[in-house]
Amino acid sequence: MKRRDFIRTAGGVALFNVLPRNLIAGSGETPPSETVRVAAIGAGGRAGADINGLANAGAKIVGLCDVDEDRSAGMRKKYGKAPFFTHYREMLDKLDKQIDAVMIGVPDHWHATMAVECLKRGKHIQCEKPLAQSYHEMDEMLDAAKANPKLVTQAMNQGHAYDTIRDFREWVEAGLIGDVTEAHIWCPAKYTFMDQLDELKKAWEVTKGVDWNQWQGPVPHRPFYPKYIRGAWRFWTMYGTNTLGDWSCHLMDPLFWTLGLGMPKTVKAEIVGNWDPKIHGVTFPKGVKTTFEYVTRDGKPFKLVWFDGEACKDVPVPTGYRDDMKYFPPYNTKEGRDKRDGMCNGAFVYGTKGVIEYGHHGANYLRMLPDLTLEKLRQEGGCPKQKYARVPGKSPDTKPYNEFIAAVKGGPKVGSDFEYAGAMTQCSLTGVAALFDAGKTLQWDPVKHLFTNGTASNGMLRQERLQGW
Repeated sequence: MKRRDFIRTAGGVALFNVLPRNLIAGSGETPPSETVRVAAIGAGGRAGADINGLANAGAKIVGLCDVDEDRSAGMRKKYGKAPFFTHYREMLDKLDKQIDAVMIGVPDHWHATMAVECLKRGKHIQCEKPLAQSYHEMDEMLDAAKANPKLVTQAMNQGHAYDTIRDFREWVEAGLIGDVTEAHIWCPAKYTFMDQLDELKKAWEVTKGVDWNQWQGPVPHRPFYPKYIRGAWRFWTMYGTNTLGDWSCHLMDPLFWTLGLGMPKTVKAEIVGNWDPKIHGVTFPKGVKTTFEYVTRDGKPFKLVWFDGEACKDVPVPTGYRDDMKYFPPYNTKEGRDKRDGMCNGAFVYGTKGVIEYGHHGANYLRMLPDLTLEKLRQEGGCPKQKYARVPGKSPDTKPYNEFIAAVKGGPKVGSDFEYAGAMTQCSLTGVAALFDAGKTLQWDPVKHLFTNGTASNGMLRQERLQGW
C-alpha cells in the first residue's frame, strides 16, 4: 500500500504512523509524526508572509537568511531562536542536518541558482513566483526536480490552492458558458523606470545594512542604485520579469489548469508608448498588450490576450456588462475596487454561451456575467457537482502552506509544483522576451525552445550569469 494512500481518509483526516527520523534519513521524506523544519532564504517583504504561513501550518523555522539586515529585522526578532545568516550557503552548510525544507523568497534572478542547489542537497522547496527569471533557467530547475522525484516542490502562486480555482474549472467543464474560446486578462501595474534612467549615471551610496555584492549574486555586477532593491527590482530586465512575469502565475493559472495549456504556438507583444529597447532596454515599457495563441488539451484553438499598465485602457468590455460595473481602465484605486467588488485586475473568459469574470488570485471574485455570483448560483442550486478535492484550511491564505507541509509529510501532491508552474512560467517568459521583437507575431518552436522568426527576442530567453555564484 502506497504511503500517500495510507494517510488519506474519507474525512480528510490523516492518520500518521510514528517513525523515527533516522529510519528514513536521506530518503527525501520527513516522518509524518515530526515537525517539518524550514530554513528561509529571504526574510523581508513577501518572504515574511511565507515564513509566517509555514509556521502557522506547523513548520519550525530553524534558520533565516537575508542580505538586507534592516528589512529583515522584524522577522529576525519574531523568530529569535532561529540563527540568522547573510550568506545562504553558510546557512545550508551549518544547519544541513537540521533542515527538511527551504523557502526561497528572494528576487527572481536568484531563484534558479538557489533552488537547484537546495534540491541537490536533498531539501524540499517552496519558491516564490515567478519560478525563474529566464526560460533556460526554468529548464535547469525542472531537470533538478526530475532528478530528485521524492522531494516536494511548490511555486507560490498561492491561488492554486484556493477553492475558487476549483469552482472555475468545474463551471467550465460543466459547460456553463459553453466552449471556451478566448480570454482577456488585465493587470494595471506598471513596472517601469524609463523616465528616470538618467539617475543611473549618478553615484549612489549603498543602503545601510545591504550586502550589495551578495544581493546581485549571479547577475553581472553594477554600481548600486537604491531603486534596484526592496521590491523595485521587478522593474529591471536584469533582475525581474515585468508585470507579465510577476502576475501571470496568478491570473493565467485558472486557464492553464482548466484548459491544459502549455507553450503557446505564437506570441505577439504590442507596446504602449515610446519604449525603445536600445534606449530603455534595462527597464520595461509603461504598458504592453501581449497575445498568446494556444491549443488546449482537447486540441481546440484558444487565444489569451494580456493587458498591463497603460494598455489596460484598451480592455474590451463584454456585451451586457452592467453599467455600474464598467469602471475601465480598472486601475488600482479605491473607486475602482469599490465599483468592481475589490478587483483591480482580473480576467474575462469568453465561451460560446456566456462570459465568466474572475479576480487576481485563484479565480477569486468568481462570477458569470452580468451578475451571477458563486453564492447566488449556490442558492439557486445551479452549482456543478464538486469534482476536485479542496485543500484544507480555515481561510484561503492558509491553504498553500497547509498543502506544502502535508505533502512534505507524505500527503497528497501539491497542485502547483515545479512541473506545472514551470510551464506557466516559461510561457510568460516568452511574452517578456517578445518585447524585444515588438509588433511581430513570433512562432514558437517546441523542440528547439526558441522563436523560429525571432531575433533579439531569442537572446532574451537566456540571461547572462556569472560563474562561482
